[in-house]
Amino acid sequence: MSIRPWRDIQRRPSRQIMVGNVAVGGGAPVTVQTMTNTPTEDAKATIDQIRRCEDAGADIIRVSCPDEASTAALRQIVRAAKVPIVADIHFHYKRALEAADAGAACLRINPGNIGSAERVAEVVRAAKANGCSMRIGVNAGSLEKDLLEKYGEPCPEALVESALDHIKLLQDHDFHEYKVAVKASDVFLAVSAYMGLAEAVDCPLHLGITEAGGLIGGTVKSAIGIGNLLWAGIGDTIRVSLSAEPEEEVRVGFEILKALGIRNRGVRVVSCPSCARQGFDVIRTVQTLEERLQHIRVPLSLSVLGCVVNGPGEARETDIGLTGGGAGKHMVYLSGVTDHTVQDADMVDHIVRLVEAKAAEIEAAEAAQAQAAE
Repeated sequence: MSIRPWRDIQRRPSRQIMVGNVAVGGGAPVTVQTMTNTPTEDAKATIDQIRRCEDAGADIIRVSCPDEASTAALRQIVRAAKVPIVADIHFHYKRALEAADAGAACLRINPGNIGSAERVAEVVRAAKANGCSMRIGVNAGSLEKDLLEKYGEPCPEALVESALDHIKLLQDHDFHEYKVAVKASDVFLAVSAYMGLAEAVDCPLHLGITEAGGLIGGTVKSAIGIGNLLWAGIGDTIRVSLSAEPEEEVRVGFEILKALGIRNRGVRVVSCPSCARQGFDVIRTVQTLEERLQHIRVPLSLSVLGCVVNGPGEARETDIGLTGGGAGKHMVYLSGVTDHTVQDADMVDHIVRLVEAKAAEIEAAEAAQAQAAE
């Protein structure tokens, strides 16, 4: 047990699969996914968007393949991407065959809507031949008619039964390199379905609240749903579904993981909502710092508080701290200890330089440690 047991999360044991060179499940770090929204046949636009998502930290990126032009472009897209590419397939089994041959690391399918048993068998053969894993994607908005008739409406039991039916289709062909999602836009439905599925299977689970909404509303719903499951130890890879640019999905995904202490990437900002006591414009300062520090990948913490009520206490717990003072002079803390003051005019540039220097220091120490271990 750790020294702070209230923070401990006991992850659900699951077997591990590979999505390209990225491990999913089996104790591997929880990965963050997103999906492009450019026309896939426009390889340049899609690659440009993939690059932005990679810069934001995406571990895996999904690309829709609705037609032959898309799978034709996929080969170039896969070669250009630095992270594994998942091909999103619906209905047309030939697109799955083409995507596997084009180098997709994973196929996102619903085995039930691919067609006959022979077509499913063809897709499995193509996946095996090309080293592809699969993601079974069950969605409350597209449940099979027989399940809707049986249960009357989308419900947790219906989603789980659909997932188990699809799993059996793959297992009947001796295919086991799959992960499963049971998504819904209703947070209660999605969470309950995932909890039921987690007890029924040992495969990795892909978490998401589908069609969650815009940047603010979708972030809230996703944080509640995905966060609830991760806190319970359920989930091996996540995608935050937002009506926003895909790199925003990645950032929100990492913020959820950072809030739970599951994965840390980049700067974790602790900041106050501000009030009349603030010694500087906290809101605008935090916005600017978050924008200017997006390039930092090393995990470190920064506290930005407008006054001395909670500022010193929060600064003791962060790598770098800033607390508002009087007459435009503010206190800077390094490793929790008061160090020096900074004036309004230089504040933001100064904090950026401190964070960059701290990140470089951490990277150098890690590199030296790795070299010593060799």
